[in-house]
Amino acid sequence: MYELLKKDGEARRGRLHTVHGVIETPVFMNVGTVAAIKGAVSTDDLRQIGTQVELSNTYHLHVRPGDKIVRQLGGLHKFMSWDRPILTDSGGFQVFSLAGLRKIKEEGVYFQSHIDGHKIFMGPEESMQIQSNLGSTIAMAFDECPSSVAKKDYIEQSVARTTRWLARCKEEMERLNSLSDTINPHQLLFGINQGGIYEDIRIRHADEIRQMDLSGYAIGGLAVGESHEDMYRILDAVVPHLPQDKPIYLMGVGTPANILEAVDRGVDFFDCVYPSRNGRHGHVYTKQGKRNLFNAKYELDDRPIEEGCGCPACRSYSRAYIRHLLKAKEMLGMRLCVLHNLYFYNHLMEEIREAIEQGTYKEFKKRTLEGMLSQGK
Repeated sequence: MYELLKKDGEARRGRLHTVHGVIETPVFMNVGTVAAIKGAVSTDDLRQIGTQVELSNTYHLHVRPGDKIVRQLGGLHKFMSWDRPILTDSGGFQVFSLAGLRKIKEEGVYFQSHIDGHKIFMGPEESMQIQSNLGSTIAMAFDECPSSVAKKDYIEQSVARTTRWLARCKEEMERLNSLSDTINPHQLLFGINQGGIYEDIRIRHADEIRQMDLSGYAIGGLAVGESHEDMYRILDAVVPHLPQDKPIYLMGVGTPANILEAVDRGVDFFDCVYPSRNGRHGHVYTKQGKRNLFNAKYELDDRPIEEGCGCPACRSYSRAYIRHLLKAKEMLGMRLCVLHNLYFYNHLMEEIREAIEQGTYKEFKKRTLEGMLSQGK
């Protein structure tokens, strides 16, 4: 159940009650594709840095180690020793982005594994079965994610297929949740809005899928190459057509600036690989913008990554030391940067929630964006 606590303009402060605990929104979900955050980050670390939701990938866990193995081991929560909510994405985006040879048919998609080339079929029912085996808190519907440069007539056909697939996902999820041996019989299903950068297709699709009364609604197919202006234009158009009594999730987004702008347009859930990916390359987020710790100017800098930050890296280590670790290719350097970045994102969401509660979100957004553009020392 989603509880809307406060609105400040379009920005929403809410609470999603799940079988694995309450999610305070807006929320950033920390991406652990294969049931682990890249950068040697443990689930104990995730608790320490304020992670509310961990996100894992259906496709990747299906090909390795196998969802049936995870099920035999008690489900994903037990497997990775995490007792808070987990969202699993459906595998749709990976099927369309990673798979080389693929055939899209009404029943689903035939493709080859990116690991060993073996043939795989995945459709709505298979995606739901895999996610049920994983036992995640929130399962995502199986959709087609067309290219952002696809022609309009193709996107219209693709979106119509995604709608038909969503109906099949809902039916299969209800069946799986009713089985006596299901790991998580309270698994929630989020549907996905598609339509590229065409407002009319997006709005029509949102109006169709809101009739299905799902647990939440995602906006997919953005942050895949279109401009930020196009992304914000689509959000302005489509968010008002999604149910306001359900959480709204912008998939794969994004930078701190993207998040601040999307919250202002009524989005509740976010995920992105940026904090962990950038951290592994020595790029760290601060309120004064992004820093590259490989830069020579940090060689003798004994300050923490960000003064006043409470993350494990900033509490104990200097920029100079972390730079040394990165230059020496010591894994600890990468790990500390990832921990800092995830803490930064999780803490930013806390500040966003507080600003909405206080009715000062517009001022907070303006101040925070200006600070990040300052590129302080």
